[in-house]
Amino acid sequence: MRTEILPIDEKSLRLSKSIIDGGGAVAFPTETVYGLGANAFDNTAVEKVFAIKGRPNDNPLIVHVHKDYDLSELVTEIPEYAQALAKAYLPGPLTMVYKSRGKVCPAVSCGLDTLAVRVPLHDGAQKFLKYLNLPIAAPSANISKHVSPVTAQHVFFDLDGRIELILDGGKCSGGIESTVLDCTGEKPVILRSGLVTREMIEAVAGSCGEYVLKEGEKARSPGMKYKHYSPSCDTKLFRFDELEKAVDEYNKSRSKGVEAYVLCDDKTAELVNVDNVLNLGKTGEQIASNLYDKLREGERCAQLIIAIAPEEHGGVMKGVMNRLIKACGN
Repeated sequence: MRTEILPIDEKSLRLSKSIIDGGGAVAFPTETVYGLGANAFDNTAVEKVFAIKGRPNDNPLIVHVHKDYDLSELVTEIPEYAQALAKAYLPGPLTMVYKSRGKVCPAVSCGLDTLAVRVPLHDGAQKFLKYLNLPIAAPSANISKHVSPVTAQHVFFDLDGRIELILDGGKCSGGIESTVLDCTGEKPVILRSGLVTREMIEAVAGSCGEYVLKEGEKARSPGMKYKHYSPSCDTKLFRFDELEKAVDEYNKSRSKGVEAYVLCDDKTAELVNVDNVLNLGKTGEQIASNLYDKLREGERCAQLIIAIAPEEHGGVMKGVMNRLIKACGN
């Protein structure tokens, strides 16, 4: 199979519709990462997405819809707090989990009676979804457990020959996956941290819980199970208060001829003062935006990535830490 990368225009949208209508999958951009989308009503097509990625079939998918799509066709109840959150933050990097009407195919939710729905902000995603006017089930457009893709070239590297079309919408600005929020109870509960932070949710909904997956329990959201976001090279993760240990590891590795790089924010880069640095930037938003891009860059040039966690863990950094631990945790 030949994989094409095309800009988002009338020609590529027609082609994407032909592929989706034929039971295939198309990679498309969002403001967070690139997604690998298939018709959420077509069980065979959705199962192909799992197969293309090598994704475990107990890891549910998110359904993506355009901003004018009637959600009542897919879910049974939207609480008042969820309506307020949607008004405040959608379209945007927020996935909301509702009770499902059971209209989408069973493979999407992996047997759960809930459905995760997202309305992406990215203009190219909106054009794609509006053109199809279908709910599109889409995980990240990469091989399962590898670093999530934030450019069309990242998708091509992982999925060349596995899919027909990658819609190129440029580099994703957000950089980490959406916040996933359970909206089936009396108050919202965060299942996966992301760019819409707990503080932002509480400012609208008043209160917000956070869920921790228990041993043996079925995942209620993507990103709750399994190792994720991992580069192909070796990795080691250090806390901010372990700077000396991290630098010792870097120097020891370099002395043995290992091509080691330090992955850290701008502040930490000044403190460690080593030659090989993958600099994530200064602000939480910059760090989130650059994380996967720098992990992908690192696997091309490094044999070992020594990741140092930022000092700040609140707000957006909670989502960044979630990804760092899953990607580089020892």
